[in-house]
Amino acid sequence: MSTTVEAAVEAVEAESDVTADVAAAAVPDLAPPAVRTPARAPVRSPAAAVALRALRVLRAAALRSAAILALLGLWEAAPRLGLVDATFLPPVSEVAKAWWELLGNGQLAEHSKASLARSFGGFGIAVAVAVPLGLLIGWYRPVAALLGPLLEVFRNTAALALLPVFVLLLGIGETSKVSIVVYACVWPILLNTISAVGNADPTLVKLARSMDLSTPKLFQKVILPASVPVIFTGIRLAGAVSILVLVAAEMIGAKAGLGYLINASQFNFAIPQMYAGIVTISAIGLAFNQILVTIERRLSTWRVPS
Repeated sequence: MSTTVEAAVEAVEAESDVTADVAAAAVPDLAPPAVRTPARAPVRSPAAAVALRALRVLRAAALRSAAILALLGLWEAAPRLGLVDATFLPPVSEVAKAWWELLGNGQLAEHSKASLARSFGGFGIAVAVAVPLGLLIGWYRPVAALLGPLLEVFRNTAALALLPVFVLLLGIGETSKVSIVVYACVWPILLNTISAVGNADPTLVKLARSMDLSTPKLFQKVILPASVPVIFTGIRLAGAVSILVLVAAEMIGAKAGLGYLINASQFNFAIPQMYAGIVTISAIGLAFNQILVTIERRLSTWRVPS
């Protein structure tokens, strides 16, 4: 009997020891994890930070220019490998040489100056006319109903189709060229401005009216800020159109300008100079568009980035 009791006591003690061990092992799991001090970022020297920033800028520039570099490489290789006739498509190195010669003898600067004066003059007049007119048509429905049919007729008429009319009415001088640029640039700006005003958030407009804002204040505080992105889309389109239409106009009747340079080079079979003029037009259009994008960003600093 005593032996049985002693065995039972020993079994109970053994079980309690096991339970204690299990509880001791479980305590660390139930305890909150130790708070670790976050590792500090490695401190870089100013020179290393500048070098890293420059590396990032170079990497972004390389990524953006990869397609252009590939095109230039193909342009250089195709004529030299006989894939195309080098007479009609010379290598890009020859075009660059012709461009440098035109720059050196002053012809490129002279023609570019003439084209830029006409293009920017017509573009500026178009912006000054189309933006206020678009705001007026987009805001006042009676004006839109009155001018809507007339706008539909003229906006579907190509500017170059009316070029002979401008030449007949205004002559072959500077007036006809600037006027055709104005006509071509007005429509993208005007239509985008009308759309921007018409699509303004009605909740914001009602809220502004409930605050007894006058019409000029309403335009200043609500309509114009909300319309800037759409209006600048039309302005950027007009910037491209101003150069393209002008070049076509200069090919018909002009004694100076990039369009004249391209046309004269073609007739004289100076093919590298012709491509040099085309590349110059592309570079001017790219720079002009970048300037407009920068201005748009400055005027849209209030917008929350997506």
